[in-house]
Amino acid sequence: MTSYKRDYLGYGATPPRVVWPGDARVAVSFVINVEEGSEYSVRRGDAVNDRIFDMTADPFPHPDVAMESHFDFGPRVGYWRIARLLEKHGVPATLSATGETAGFYPWLFRDAVDRGHEIAAHGWRWEGHQGLTEAEERERIARTVDALGAVAGVPPVGWHTRTAASPRTRDLLIEHGGFLYDSDAYDDELPRIVEAGATPHVIMPYALDTNDMRFQLPNGFRDGAEFGRYLIAAYDWLHEEGTETPRMMSVGLHLRIIARPARIGGLAMFLEHIAARQGAWVATRRDIARHWLETVGQQEDAL
Repeated sequence: MTSYKRDYLGYGATPPRVVWPGDARVAVSFVINVEEGSEYSVRRGDAVNDRIFDMTADPFPHPDVAMESHFDFGPRVGYWRIARLLEKHGVPATLSATGETAGFYPWLFRDAVDRGHEIAAHGWRWEGHQGLTEAEERERIARTVDALGAVAGVPPVGWHTRTAASPRTRDLLIEHGGFLYDSDAYDDELPRIVEAGATPHVIMPYALDTNDMRFQLPNGFRDGAEFGRYLIAAYDWLHEEGTETPRMMSVGLHLRIIARPARIGGLAMFLEHIAARQGAWVATRRDIARHWLETVGQQEDAL
């Protein structure tokens, strides 16, 4: 990642002919971002308070207790509402969590693991890595793995950096060992494998359009129904393309955003739609990455 060489072709017109379990047309990945408590706050010594569009006042240089309260809704209320809905539909998710949240509310992770969800790494704090030194980034990766592994019972095998990774992030993840995949890519709709010495590494592309963060943009989703319709439109298109080449769809969720009462119905609408239309394999990112490695990786080894 340290060179400027970019791949504009990708799979081109001939993507791999992977077969998802159950002959599904679309592998659907629900990602629940767990960041609450890791946002910037002058009360904990940060230079700024975190800003989001729901909160327009900026009390800087004083603490923003209203902003903190907004984030606190996530673990207090939002998690349980999302967890119950996913359990009702029998689908697993990947919790992409910052490392320090494991110490803030360890009960949330124990409950998620008991429900069959994956715990993946979202950095130590809710921060970009572009400004970190190599030593700082290496230390944060190790600390995140240790914290999440301790509370989940197994170390995370997936990673996703907030906003921008550094040019060395993927190399440091591979160097650390134990990471199966990272989601620091927005350039495709299918995973890909990069060689990392003796251990292949899977890049699991993420998406920001099928993501509830757009509720907080001025031109974003207005209500849950609009969010649900957007997800359904994306799924239906991928479902049709899946007759030729199976596809993957990522749905980004946040405890403090989608779980609001007027929004959660959009997620329920989408879950009901994919269950009725069928053709979806809903899986954790860990399981999708493993399946890709075991199937596509073997095809590449045979060439």
